[in-house]
Amino acid sequence: MKKTIRLNNNWFYNPDYNESMIKNDDVSTFDKVNLPHTNIELPYNYFDEKMFQFVSCYKNFFEVSLSEDEKLCARFEGVMAVADVFINGHFVDQHLGGYTPFEYDLTPYIKNGDNVLTVKVDSRELENIPPFGGQIDYLTYGGIYREVELRIYDQTYIKHVRIETLNNHETNKAVLLHMSAVTDKVDCKATLDVKIKNQLGKQIKSLEVVLNLNKEQESYDIQIDNVQAELWDLESPNLYTIELTLTTENGKDHLKERFGFRTCEFKADGFYLNNRKIQLMGINRHQSYPYVGYAMPKRVQEKDAVILKDELHFNLVRTSHYPQSKHFLNKCDELGILVFEEIPGWQHIGNQTWKDVAIQNVKEMIERDWNHPSIIIWGVRINESQDDHDFYTSTNELARVLDPTRQTGGVRYIDNSEFLEDVYTMNDFVLDGGETALRDQKLVTGLDRNVPYLVTEYNGHMYPTKRFDCEERQMEHVKRHLRVQDAAFRNENISGAIGWCAFDYNTHNDFGAGDRICYHGIMDMFRVNKFAASVYKSQVSPKIDPVLEPVTFWARGERSIGGILPLTVLTNCDYITLSFGELKTFKLFPSEVYDGLPYPPVIVDESIVTVEDLGEWGMKWEDGIIKGFVNDACVISKTLSKNPLPTYLSVKTDDLVLNSNEKDATRTVVSILDQAHNLLPFFDRPVTIDLTGPAKLHGPSVVVPKGGVFGFWIETINKTGIVDLTLACEGLAPVNIQISIV
Repeated sequence: MKKTIRLNNNWFYNPDYNESMIKNDDVSTFDKVNLPHTNIELPYNYFDEKMFQFVSCYKNFFEVSLSEDEKLCARFEGVMAVADVFINGHFVDQHLGGYTPFEYDLTPYIKNGDNVLTVKVDSRELENIPPFGGQIDYLTYGGIYREVELRIYDQTYIKHVRIETLNNHETNKAVLLHMSAVTDKVDCKATLDVKIKNQLGKQIKSLEVVLNLNKEQESYDIQIDNVQAELWDLESPNLYTIELTLTTENGKDHLKERFGFRTCEFKADGFYLNNRKIQLMGINRHQSYPYVGYAMPKRVQEKDAVILKDELHFNLVRTSHYPQSKHFLNKCDELGILVFEEIPGWQHIGNQTWKDVAIQNVKEMIERDWNHPSIIIWGVRINESQDDHDFYTSTNELARVLDPTRQTGGVRYIDNSEFLEDVYTMNDFVLDGGETALRDQKLVTGLDRNVPYLVTEYNGHMYPTKRFDCEERQMEHVKRHLRVQDAAFRNENISGAIGWCAFDYNTHNDFGAGDRICYHGIMDMFRVNKFAASVYKSQVSPKIDPVLEPVTFWARGERSIGGILPLTVLTNCDYITLSFGELKTFKLFPSEVYDGLPYPPVIVDESIVTVEDLGEWGMKWEDGIIKGFVNDACVISKTLSKNPLPTYLSVKTDDLVLNSNEKDATRTVVSILDQAHNLLPFFDRPVTIDLTGPAKLHGPSVVVPKGGVFGFWIETINKTGIVDLTLACEGLAPVNIQISIV
């Protein structure tokens, strides 16, 4: 585009919409807000989902000057759930659905000078729009919760480009551009200048092409040969930027897109990335957060990707159950984490109007995201829905036309489902405490042959677990995640398994716990680990991240049977040692029970360590010292206190420098630790948060820790300065954190 104008600041918002607001530009009753914005801030738990299901109004005043040959469009990245767009009181268009972007031409009603953009936002659950019409196990929140920008185009411009890479495994690779260019001329001669740059900004290839554009034609293919570039892979996610400049007698247009060279394919014997078989170990992600729902800015969206890849070491994430923030996907590209992206929906299929919106969602999702090398499969079926031959034939055909380079999948939970996609994707919840962790795919598909097969959910509602649940439940939660991943690694005909789910989330009253939270995550809503997170965290080389996580609160009276045996230690070390006070030290090796995993846990039971070794009931309790060894060198250790006392108020903030130019945000995690720096899971004294400076706190200023820890986010308010955060709790030394807003 010729020029972009970011439109995220200085919006005016009124939660009580009425029709007079369309033509009336008086905003004296409106609040001033910045985007991303939630239509109402919610409690952490125990609230009615109807709180955010209402119609609201947003207004933005801007100044622009256009020539006769220019046009102005507004692009919205995401508005929940229906957006009616008006410019200077004139209706422009309506968009149905809250998870995909849309762009409308404002030119017919634009004035040179002052203009007002008005958006009527209907955040109710309307039955003709996916995912609505039935019950949904998640909340959709409301508001203009993603970014908005104005785009100025000349008469001839590039609408979009799909980048297809060729000869990926050769020294001289090729790029095939499928470019959509729009002109109102019968015959328009154009020059297309193409530049390809690496991550350092160094130009590695250029090309100039002369094109004859025509208003009757929109699609143009341009191939660039002899491109020397590196592959995009999990360990080396090499990215390149293509810069296009289209020059005509009517002006110029510019477009930048980032991409990577790689091949990916699901086969009957597993998944292959760049011709190398990869065992997929993934997790499902909801894009929601405490208090503000979906309305988090770029930094926070990116942080989720960092957590999943760098902290927990997943190689795959599924965007359940809808397309997610472009910032999250961009970070997946940068970090080398694979993505399964799917259209909005949850079990319910509506009428033809509903289906038409879903089909439009397929188009909007793929056209937005087709250049992300991280995305390896399109989900074109409503999650866990029944078969619908005509509907799903249409979604698959559309996906294959729009992007023939990627396979399609469709997540189901019914057996013998009609297989219209390229990959049979299945939610397998067979593990209910019995012997079977995952079923053989032929029993699920009903087919007489193996096909490309991926498990897309397991556990979750089968065994919800809170961070503050008793030790026995935490241990069983860990065991179930271990068992499914172990089964997936052992079965060469399963490409991998995607756990349900990454983070706890708020949900409708039809689901979840009584406090309106689904405790299905391996982390809580603040992105703080439960024990089960270390099942995945430990499946990486100790050279990258040595892990040692004993699944215990280290107290003799935590379990109904007393004691700490059997004790599971999640680790990637060669072996560990366990010392009980000054008594005997035991050398312990990973369990053969889970040796399908790259790094099985250590299981300490009475066949290895007797009850007498740890002091029988009524005897003196001792400190536990656990050390992890790699190549006979101690690389990590942990001391478990026999007498844990509240000692430290730990405060860790993700980012100490934030931006003032647009809404920015960062997380702080507050933990109560004992003298050995271990979490005190049942500590319940309130912690006060005192914030001064140019920022806003999400949630309350007095919080009782849950499981010994809690988190919160602060967001910027377009002012520079220093934010002082002081955390205080009775009996502990207060902590002060300073954050610079620049």
